Amino acid sequence: MPNLSPLPRRALIKKLKKVGFSGPFPSARHEYMKRDNIKIFIPNPHGKDIGLPIIKKIINQLKLSNQEFLDL
Repeated sequence: MPNLSPLPRRALIKKLKKVGFSGPFPSARHEYMKRDNIKIFIPNPHGKDIGLPIIKKIINQLKLSNQEFLDL
């Protein structure tokens, strides 16, 4: 089973779109993506990958397992 690893911002956005999120929409500090009543804020790491702690928080907000997230 492959482990989670940092992701480029565009890859995270593609995965969120696969589970039905729309956006990203502008906000005060960070852009966000939206599905029904759920908002997921998307960090902008300025050319770097999004770190593992933030990826794990997003997975928890989505109520997905790590494997389900990797399969997207």
